[in-house]
Amino acid sequence: MKPNFSLRLRVFNLNCWDIPYWSKHRVDRLKRLGDFLNVESFDLALLEEVWSEDDFESLRQKLLPTYPAAHYFRSGLIGSGLCVFSKHPIQELAQHVYTLNGYPYMIHHGDWFCGKAVGLLVLHLSRLVFNAYVTHLHAEYSRQKDIYLAHRVAQAWELAQFIHHTSKRADVVLLCGDLNLHPKDLGFRLLKEWTGLQDAYIETQDFKGCAEGCTMVPQNCYVNQQELEPFPSGIRIDYVLYKAVSGVYISCKTLKTTTGSDPHSGTPFSDHEALMATLCVRHSPPQPSPSPTPGPAEMSPLITVLKETWTELGLGIAQAHWWAALASCMIGLGLLLLVVVCTLVVGGEAREVTLLLLSPIVGLVLGAGAVYLFHIQEVKNLCKARSELQHVLGRAREARDLGSVPQPAHLLGQQEEDRAEQQ
Repeated sequence: MKPNFSLRLRVFNLNCWDIPYWSKHRVDRLKRLGDFLNVESFDLALLEEVWSEDDFESLRQKLLPTYPAAHYFRSGLIGSGLCVFSKHPIQELAQHVYTLNGYPYMIHHGDWFCGKAVGLLVLHLSRLVFNAYVTHLHAEYSRQKDIYLAHRVAQAWELAQFIHHTSKRADVVLLCGDLNLHPKDLGFRLLKEWTGLQDAYIETQDFKGCAEGCTMVPQNCYVNQQELEPFPSGIRIDYVLYKAVSGVYISCKTLKTTTGSDPHSGTPFSDHEALMATLCVRHSPPQPSPSPTPGPAEMSPLITVLKETWTELGLGIAQAHWWAALASCMIGLGLLLLVVVCTLVVGGEAREVTLLLLSPIVGLVLGAGAVYLFHIQEVKNLCKARSELQHVLGRAREARDLGSVPQPAHLLGQQEEDRAEQQ
């Protein structure tokens, strides 16, 4: 039984746009960011797109007096870009690298090389267990023709599952990051419905910042203005999400964003706007559980979003099968050409020309083989996520047959804990 308590947690989140040799004014922006974080003295600073470990180490040294605990989450060829700075001791650390993260041959996008992931740090404050997560999902390069939609939805499902399975002992759950999802997107609705996380922008008592809580705005000089043409006010893709278990009440007292420029120098910290939230956590007396509203289980928001996700992943599987079939055809064509070239070489006809053709044909076979193997692996990973959803939907059908309403993961976990305590 935890005693009465009341505490305040100040949180900072920013996608730093820290790409070595590419991002404009990178060194100056990180220096000013470090100065700002030291002055503000947040409890937690969670950052994305810090692609250089040297930049992380520079920030770590600068912030050491204010944030004695820090960690950089490593993954992929380039890194996850995720790091955290904390005023409080970090008790535990973990991370999960998403199994689907774009395509290696889309080099100009580069997400596949980054190893996008979710990082977890566990804090103990006032005898409460805080699970804080930081993440960065795959970017959306075209809203009209989004070839990465299935991957981003699968990442959202993996993120929701990771939070569900690692937060069962937590009193408070906090998720910050660049989700690359608009508030009404399928992935965001799936994440909220399955985990029960609340959106700080919707729930806050006091908001100050960009209109509609946008975190990429036309006023920012680093933003690609063409990408924001369909969105005059900007887009909201960076979030502070939270929830608390029974017996603990959490609310967002204030939420602020930067507004396209730093008030001192006139230039932004990044092409994204920073989020600054003040969360209040206090003891909550036991509340009687409300009776579930009777009605068809299929019409619940959870079931609706799970079915939409199942369908979207199915489309992704079909697309991956198509690419694998195309690659297999290219392999067959390459092998056929290879046989023809070898026959001509053995026969001594046009020997010099045929030998010149040998290298590109072998390259075609090897390249098509790599593409085939990649998309076969993509099919398996999408099927894995889809089978998990199929299991959840199966349980929902069983609940419907029994006359009860299926519960999201966070409520099921709470019910299990309540039963364990009663025993």
